[in-house]
Amino acid sequence: MSRTDKLRLFTDSNVVTAGVLSAWGLDKAILSLCAAGICKLILADAVRAEVEQNLLLHAQGLSDHAAARLLEDYDHTLRLCAPEAVPFPHPSRIAANRHLIRHAADVPILLSALDSRPDWVLTNNVKHFTPEVAARSGLRIATPAEFFRRVVWKKRAQTD
Repeated sequence: MSRTDKLRLFTDSNVVTAGVLSAWGLDKAILSLCAAGICKLILADAVRAEVEQNLLLHAQGLSDHAAARLLEDYDHTLRLCAPEAVPFPHPSRIAANRHLIRHAADVPILLSALDSRPDWVLTNNVKHFTPEVAARSGLRIATPAEFFRRVVWKKRAQTD
């Protein structure tokens, strides 16, 4: 990656969902970096489906006004981020690559990440997206906190 390129961030559904639902935090900061055009959000169709399902479930517990506002905020976030879309992997590929990750529901997410070739895969799901999965896939996988620590330390080392 050259110095002028944007970091391409593939986000898992838990990062996007928490970023939309939270008033502040590192998940929100990831979305803010993308909305500001500093980084490029990569949003797989498989991730988007999970996010939208989670937001609709959350909205059921809200007043009509609050639920509408939540969905408007999500739409607004997507417009600002202008994510790069990644299509859902073919079912035969999902079946053939089941060995890559412990949780079957994460196979399409992992394959979408591989297809998009991001600079980072960001997830809070460290039980499934383990260092072993990173090694098998060749992807750089981190939590938002780890991402910020590593990017800041790298930048700090470059300026020292």
